[in-house]
Amino acid sequence: MKIQFLSFPGCPSAPGGLAVLERVVARLGLADRIEEVDMTAPETAEELRDWASPTILIDGVDAGGEMQPNGPGCRMYETAEGGLTGIPPEELISAAIQRAAK
Repeated sequence: MKIQFLSFPGCPSAPGGLAVLERVVARLGLADRIEEVDMTAPETAEELRDWASPTILIDGVDAGGEMQPNGPGCRMYETAEGGLTGIPPEELISAAIQRAAK
């Protein structure tokens, strides 16, 4: 399973998003599988540059359910309560990893 954490330098939600992802993958025994991707780095593949930050891809599929990148910028995720947050919820990440594992 390939887990990628896409963000750009200075993204205010990146540290919190990465911390949540690390907690989830550690709980699932996958802690060594996170690839951090700087979306602005010259060596970053073109197809990874247009996702909003932070984005988590599990085997190339967006954990948040987006079918394609929606352009660079700050990303928002819906919470279980119907609100919005810049940090992907643990439940969303867990569900995406479980779907990919099947």
